[in-house]
Amino acid sequence: MAAGLGTRMKSARAKVLHEVAGRPMLAWAVETGRAAGAQRVVAILGHQFDTVRAMLDARYGAGVIDVALQAEPKGTGHAVLCALPTLEREPDDRIVVILSGDAPLLRAERVAELVAACEASPAGLALLSTVPDRAMPYGRLVRDAAGVLQRIVEHADATEAERAIKDTNAGFYAVRLGHLRKDLATLKADNAKGELYLTDLVARAATRGGATAIDAPFEEVSGVNDRVDLAAVDVAARRRINEALMRAGVTMAAPAATYVDADVGAIGQDVWLGPGVCLRGAGTRIGDGARLDAGCVLTDVVVAAGAYLKPYTIASEATIGARAEVGPFAHLRPKTVLDDDVKVGNFVETKKAHLMAGAKANHLSYLGDATIGAKANIGAGTITCNYDGFSKHHTTIEAGAFIGSDSQLVAPVTVGRDAYVGSGSTITKDVPRGALALSRTKQVNIDDWADRFREAQSRRKKDKGDGHG
Repeated sequence: MAAGLGTRMKSARAKVLHEVAGRPMLAWAVETGRAAGAQRVVAILGHQFDTVRAMLDARYGAGVIDVALQAEPKGTGHAVLCALPTLEREPDDRIVVILSGDAPLLRAERVAELVAACEASPAGLALLSTVPDRAMPYGRLVRDAAGVLQRIVEHADATEAERAIKDTNAGFYAVRLGHLRKDLATLKADNAKGELYLTDLVARAATRGGATAIDAPFEEVSGVNDRVDLAAVDVAARRRINEALMRAGVTMAAPAATYVDADVGAIGQDVWLGPGVCLRGAGTRIGDGARLDAGCVLTDVVVAAGAYLKPYTIASEATIGARAEVGPFAHLRPKTVLDDDVKVGNFVETKKAHLMAGAKANHLSYLGDATIGAKANIGAGTITCNYDGFSKHHTTIEAGAFIGSDSQLVAPVTVGRDAYVGSGSTITKDVPRGALALSRTKQVNIDDWADRFREAQSRRKKDKGDGHG
């Protein structure tokens, strides 16, 4: 169910699109259902229907996730009624699991447990219950003297005695489709909100022997209503991710300050993550033994085994080879490829640059739209001038070339294998293999100029001061 307005979020974005550990909340519910073995997933949408459906299509493929429209918010029972047409070809003995799109921490194992309880239930209905750690306006589970679940009373309709009941409805159900079809048709909006409540299914199940309630930890079933809830759930999700990684052989110097998004790919053994490291995107993968020091932020980046990213390296849509060293304070922009043993140092920025094995750019350079050969050396202050105001042009620096400090390479241009570019040069023409390229003006030294200049400035300052006396 993902049709709510989410007004307490105070956001222009639909609530279920807000992210927890980098993943939209609704996608958490989809992933949980799939991991639990769901053959089909139906998302019941309402608010911002087109935008939410577009997220599902972009993430899973067009039409892979079925959608149903709840055009008006008439309650949870009405939401499921809106989804029944998508299930019209399913047999009555099919078990339907109903999840909340704003409760991302539910585990697939809990869903499997819920399904098993439904299969064993003579009433064909099982639900999750929880005991909140603080006062919450949740529905209470009302049982008879024998402990058989009779009904759920919503908080708004509950008496003081009923509100004192500790067991509350978590909002997750498993029900046989035949019972669901029959019972939904009997729902009435005779309650404080004038809505069709899905919780009324429990009273119908009582006539068949009673629904089964399974206890679940409150944190696992907590829903998100506002930004405070969102932050708390995000912390819990990230803690779960980090604990799993550490148990799998990843070291985190400061787990509470290490941010690994839910969709990040594999992270190898003996990886070391420093404080403030942020790993984002399904394309991010970290090889065995890599070290990411404090403050590194990677988005869709592949890091090979043994690479070392020094503090505050920022990279996106890049590939970093084995034993490469990057940073500190380096910026690898999209389509950067660093082969094995490459060194990219402090305050170096790259974009669409391929540095081949053993190449070095240790200081203060911009390398854009460039191919840099094996073991080439890029001196401090080197710039590939790749943009003419209209088009981007390519620079090729062949293997073993040496680019002196403070050089500008005006693309399109090629520096040949083992060639040298003298420091301070502006290169506008190709440099042949093994050649030395220089483009400096002749240096002129004027003797005693500095002393005469200082004396003249001192007299001017004195005369200016006398004139205002």
